[in-house]
Amino acid sequence: MTGMTSSARPHLNRRLAAFGTTIFAEMSALAVATGSINLGQGFPDTDGPEEIREAAVRALRDGRGNQYPPGPGVPELRTAIAAHQQRRYGLSYDPDTEVLVTAGATEAIAASLLALVEPGDEVVALEPYYDSYAASIAMAGGTRVPVTLRPQDGSFRLDLDELRAAVTDRTRLLLVNTPHNPTGTVLTRAELAAIAELAVERDLLVVTDEVYEHLVFDGAGHVPLATFPGMRERTVSIGSAGKTFSFTGWKVGWVTAAPELVSAVRSAKQFLTYVASGPFQYAVAEALALPDSYFDEFRRSMLARRDILAEGLTAAGFEVFRPAGTYFVTTDIRPLGEKDGFAFCRALPERAGVVAIPNAVFYDDREAGAPFVRFAFCKREEVLREAAERLRAM
Repeated sequence: MTGMTSSARPHLNRRLAAFGTTIFAEMSALAVATGSINLGQGFPDTDGPEEIREAAVRALRDGRGNQYPPGPGVPELRTAIAAHQQRRYGLSYDPDTEVLVTAGATEAIAASLLALVEPGDEVVALEPYYDSYAASIAMAGGTRVPVTLRPQDGSFRLDLDELRAAVTDRTRLLLVNTPHNPTGTVLTRAELAAIAELAVERDLLVVTDEVYEHLVFDGAGHVPLATFPGMRERTVSIGSAGKTFSFTGWKVGWVTAAPELVSAVRSAKQFLTYVASGPFQYAVAEALALPDSYFDEFRRSMLARRDILAEGLTAAGFEVFRPAGTYFVTTDIRPLGEKDGFAFCRALPERAGVVAIPNAVFYDDREAGAPFVRFAFCKREEVLREAAERLRAM
């Protein structure tokens, strides 16, 4: 019969069968269908600096990056990434051997895990986690071992004893995200030092997702794990232009690591996108060289937006975990008489004209995440005020 396949086996392979369409696509479609304010997916509703957009236009017109850029990334961007790491953190990387440009941080995560994890290796990740982590570990054939951040005194905290207990003889890699999406937690220097000691003691590789490095609202700012003793040679650090410069569609991310780690990640990356975002790489090189005043103002503006949304959510009756970093705020819906984040988020557009994301999608243990809902505040202040008003009126 025409149209029949030769096998009854499902088309999607078993490693990915559990993932389906991402919740972000579902909720963004719901936002469009209902005309709701979309505080679900984490993309800004305004573009980044005009001079950086113009730098991309200039690169296009000058014919820079319109053909395949070099595999590791254009030299100007690799040099700018190395200079940024040196200036901000005192970390010295060779732009030729220790920097790799990727198609956003999502590809950097996938390429790192595909390169460094063998089937059967265990990967310890902080739960809740960005959904691509689970899919990338599955594609690599690894086994996901979650260590859950739990609510404590107004934020989500890591239990270091639980982390140590999760490491076995099969553990290959720790996957660390700070500032942490979705909870907004920023790991303390003491917590990072303990993670570093554990990695050195058990000879583990570490992949750190640091895409919100310029959005730390409290204390002394972001502290990269690679700055701790014994970590420079075992840590793959991942950064991104999308979050810092508000050009998420450009998909420019990067990896900084020791030469042998960068070489391994590049081996996987070259068979994913090969290269990407040619003209945008030149623009991001200019963006990374912006003065400190840009980064300070970016952080200040997001802090103001955090407070607008957090206060609005509190007034609407949510329990609010005010984030120390990122541009997301996690809430507990139980004070509203709700307990199922999925049902709450699917009904919220009709009830209030606002879209949010159920945190349960970021958990292996769906019950642990069931009452938590995430809102993004990388939107214009007037949009956040309108969303807060709608939620209060709900």
